[in-house]
Amino acid sequence: MITIVLALSSADRAAISVAGSDMSKELGISSVEMGYLFSVFSWAYVIFLIPSGWLSDRFGSKKTLAFAITIWSIFTICMGLVHFIGMVVPLLLALRFLLGIAEAPVGPGCTRVIASWFPSSERGMAGAIFNSAQYISLAFFTPLMGWVCYRYGWEYVFIVMGVLGLGIAMIWWKVYYLPIKHPRMNAAELEYIRAGEGLVDLESRRDKSGKQISATGLSTLGEIGLLFKSRMLAGMFLSQYCVSAITWFYVTWFPIYLVKDRGFDILQAGLVASIPAACGLIGAISSGFFSDFLVRRTKSLSIARKTPIITGVLLSSSMILCNYVDSQVLVIAVMSLAFFGKGFGNLGFAVVADTAPKEMVGMTGGVFNAMGNTAGIVTPVVIGYLLHSSGSFNSALIYVGAHGLLAAFSYLFIVGKIQRLNLSDLTKSPVAP
Repeated sequence: MITIVLALSSADRAAISVAGSDMSKELGISSVEMGYLFSVFSWAYVIFLIPSGWLSDRFGSKKTLAFAITIWSIFTICMGLVHFIGMVVPLLLALRFLLGIAEAPVGPGCTRVIASWFPSSERGMAGAIFNSAQYISLAFFTPLMGWVCYRYGWEYVFIVMGVLGLGIAMIWWKVYYLPIKHPRMNAAELEYIRAGEGLVDLESRRDKSGKQISATGLSTLGEIGLLFKSRMLAGMFLSQYCVSAITWFYVTWFPIYLVKDRGFDILQAGLVASIPAACGLIGAISSGFFSDFLVRRTKSLSIARKTPIITGVLLSSSMILCNYVDSQVLVIAVMSLAFFGKGFGNLGFAVVADTAPKEMVGMTGGVFNAMGNTAGIVTPVVIGYLLHSSGSFNSALIYVGAHGLLAAFSYLFIVGKIQRLNLSDLTKSPVAP
């Protein structure tokens, strides 16, 4: 279910990239304006990730995500209706901002689900399948949205995706439970998850009124400050920024790159974009199984998580080679290799579930996602200006590909040993390992 939720949210935020070419022609939206439309989502997303982490810890994942999916689906539908009202660009900017607010609980809420339901020996697989949602989204939803745009018009891309989201919100509310509340949970399975450090009673820290008890006795800002005292988490936050920069190229400018620089039409671009996405899906899922295999084999979380992450992000930098090939087939092959690498190295949510203080899983997930998605503010706008000044994507590919190298550096030299943080260590130590 969390994989479906993330796939939906990824598709809804990327719908404007599929509809973008036709929208810009019909509505007169420039490349720079389109860059800001891509970016404004992330301004809201980043600003509200930390509050949404608090909301997830306060109300639990079931209520928070059900409400969030419903609201963002309504905003998605409204984006398909803007041309009936006028003031198109300001209205789209406002709706994209509201969409970012509504989608912010996905990362923190789903991180809590992974931490609750999976022991550490299975968490890499679970996190990888969850992370594969963005590739499922591109592989499944991008061709669907491309066909809808080609057949019916760009506005129906938003309307169809919004209606689909309302249905998924109802399904989520019906089927999701905490481990300790699931009607089919038995004592043996519950104990197995608990023995493997699964946080099955994650929402038990409440007073008689149902209010979440602060883990530290500090304010929310004080708790956030504690997280930045950890060198391990700081390195993870930096790496997630870099991985997110690569992600945001794919979910915003990639279809437009295929149309403007590589000569595909919008229907072809929607179909062709699904090929690298499928490779990313294979990389994402295989990395989880490989990482959990290394956990069992080496008994070391550091080796098990770092090996696929570093290998993957280095492969993702291969997209720069597209600047040196002319064949459409070779371009898709290189992008497929880079996307496989990005998927193989994207174990961030599993690592957060491994390392976050158990009292602050939602908050840590919120900060992690906020730091990462700051790239969603910067990357689309930078690419928009690079495209505007040069007329091609060559410099943009170098800019995006370099982030893979920086992510590898972070895990090699900053993160250090991967282990569960204790709040007591953070409050005592000036800089936790």
